Amino acid sequence: MFENKTSVLLILSQDVLDRARVLAGKATTALKLPVSLQIVLRALIEEGLKRDDHPALLANVEGQAKAVRYKRSAARRERAEAELRNLRSGTPRGLSGRGPQRRRT
Repeated sequence: MFENKTSVLLILSQDVLDRARVLAGKATTALKLPVSLQIVLRALIEEGLKRDDHPALLANVEGQAKAVRYKRSAARRERAEAELRNLRSGTPRGLSGRGPQRRRT
């Protein structure tokens, strides 16, 4: 089952994480086997992928995609506004955008 595995960073809201932990606890009790959060998340992903044409799954994907787009757009606006403020105030910036750079000796 795990011969072709890879690692993934998954960022979840605290609410989703708490619900997954509750499910892990319920599964541990029902199965009389230790069920970790990782096992629950892996199972949820696998089962969700089997229902790739389900309207609720597609709606969830859409909502998350829109949230990511909004956050990225807001971050770009913030960076642009900060650069504009720096240009107006005459703050020198290096090529990296992190301010003046010291020469290494």
